[in-house]
Amino acid sequence: MATFVDRVELQVFGGSGGHGAASIRREKFKPLAGPDGADGGRGGDVILEVDASTTTLLEYHHRPHQRATGGGFGKGDLRHGARGEDLVLPVPDGTVVTSEDGTVLVDMTGIGTRYVAARGGSGGLGNAALASRQRKAPGFALLGEPGQERTLVLELKSVADVALVGYPSAGKSSLIAAMSAARPKIADYPFTTLVPNLGVVEAGQHRYTIADVPGLIPGASQGKGLGLEFLRHIERCHVIVHVLDAASLESDRDPVTDLATIENELATYAASLDEETEGRVPLMQRPTVVVLNKTDLPDGADMADLVRAQLAERDVPVLDISAVSRKGLRELSFALGELVEQARSALPAPEAAPIVLTPRAVDERPFQVVTEQYDGATAFRVQGDKPERWVRQTDFTNDEAVGYLADRLATLGVEDQLYAAGAVAGSTVLIGPGDDAVVFDWEPTMVGGAEMLGRRGQDDRFADHSRPTREAKREQQRARTEARMNRIAAMEAERKAGHWSDPAEDEGPR
Repeated sequence: MATFVDRVELQVFGGSGGHGAASIRREKFKPLAGPDGADGGRGGDVILEVDASTTTLLEYHHRPHQRATGGGFGKGDLRHGARGEDLVLPVPDGTVVTSEDGTVLVDMTGIGTRYVAARGGSGGLGNAALASRQRKAPGFALLGEPGQERTLVLELKSVADVALVGYPSAGKSSLIAAMSAARPKIADYPFTTLVPNLGVVEAGQHRYTIADVPGLIPGASQGKGLGLEFLRHIERCHVIVHVLDAASLESDRDPVTDLATIENELATYAASLDEETEGRVPLMQRPTVVVLNKTDLPDGADMADLVRAQLAERDVPVLDISAVSRKGLRELSFALGELVEQARSALPAPEAAPIVLTPRAVDERPFQVVTEQYDGATAFRVQGDKPERWVRQTDFTNDEAVGYLADRLATLGVEDQLYAAGAVAGSTVLIGPGDDAVVFDWEPTMVGGAEMLGRRGQDDRFADHSRPTREAKREQQRARTEARMNRIAAMEAERKAGHWSDPAEDEGPR
């Protein structure tokens, strides 16, 4: 069973926002005291965090789906929904997060570094927040938004100062076990090391980490052996140590040929790296040390004497060691410590990442209307953050909520854009991306008489709330009194002129 995993595909889901509440407050002698539905809580985020105690991605190999907690629903009496808890996922130092298409999203180095992998959805507004002067008691609330869903690729690149490379069974695992407290598996057959091993070395005032990767063989760049799969763990190293077997039992091998083969495989792997953009020294130009291992054996000592001059021509340090008898290990540890310190001092001083502000363009349109084919006919798709978010928040089982959505879309200018795109009554309109879009037959707002109606639930004829002044009231009273006196004078004049008749006489005998 695998105990070390350095590459996984992880699906993360932010928590969904809680729905808002539609509630009416009830009090004694006042059964309808106004809306008091509260907002739903925001969903939790999925956060990746570098943790010192985490050394592998094995947990996410077995559990590739991670979901944060959703927000609580809003309740009456203005009780807001609880916010969902964030899900913090620990990852090893040196984890690179990429998207499915290979785009690097973040390089997580440094204990405590955080990255929000998936954001939680916003909670829906309750009817208390939706109330306005025109809509005093909304009978609906907004739904919470679903959390963000993403598929990420996590790739571990160990953060080590020194990397050990070489053939299988060259003694790399024995060397790291002798120089540090690491205890890798050691055996006398090739490919004993199947996963990288890390160890910490202390040499005087020097302290550095050392990494042992599985052995390379000719053709590793074409996938032979374990291929170049684990060479990602040496990308961040400062010093490369070639461990050569000076007492190999294979007659067709010698340290010089082994070194040339390994360097050829490293050059093939380095050609695929974009190191200049990362600010690192190219892999093949980093400080190199060649160690001849197993020189405590007679055959190993003789072979070291034969090839030492050839190796010295490369202008790199060449040391004779023995991981078993610990011959030359002290000198090697101090030499590596000096090279690591020199490499560290040559690194540029870390600079704080600049704060980049990207304000929305003034003339940027909040949405767009595109024409496409849908079920064999021409349809109009509305695309934009606002319309799509509003659709997700709408409860389509509530007619008042649907009307509120229509009002918002009309205010945003969607109808005008549909007219401009050639839409007519009955045209198919889609809002949202892909197959999740809301589809409906468009019925434009009627203009004949509709100007007197205003928004849904509002009559513009009652929009004038001005109160008459005292002088205006007196003038109205004088006008009414004068009109009444005129009517009385007219009736008196008719009576005197003989035009007055008794209604009882006109009825005649009964």
